[in-house]
Amino acid sequence: MTDLPALPAVWRPRTTRLVAYTTAGVIVLGMIVLAVVVAPQFKLFDRILMVAFAAVVAWVLHMLARCRVSADDSGLTVVNAFRTRRLEWPEVVDVTMTTGDPWPTLDLADGTSLPAMGINGAEKARAAGQLTELRALLHTRGEAPDPA
Repeated sequence: MTDLPALPAVWRPRTTRLVAYTTAGVIVLGMIVLAVVVAPQFKLFDRILMVAFAAVVAWVLHMLARCRVSADDSGLTVVNAFRTRRLEWPEVVDVTMTTGDPWPTLDLADGTSLPAMGINGAEKARAAGQLTELRALLHTRGEAPDPA
């Protein structure tokens, strides 16, 4: 059996964060420069709106970059782009991720599923290792009983 990761454990994508924060920085800087050098017919309000638009785009990119899955003794915390959900270990039945999936899906005891965007399928080897660690924790920390 594989070694269990030390708790607390946190899984988050590297590539997504790097691309999102780099893109946000370029957009914000570019819009600030554009607001300064744009033609004189653009008024102060127009220039402020340019920078505000860049700030909104940067915020959306930050929301995508903050995705993660955290495990501790009492359960999992899944932080997706616009929602955070806390799960106790017995609530999570299984985690599945087939080839080509953008991220794994947590199968929950209530019959629903939850995407775990903190493990990025594009980072194939890294995602496979993170998925193996998460599965090992799920099997040792206790799964919800199978429905009768």
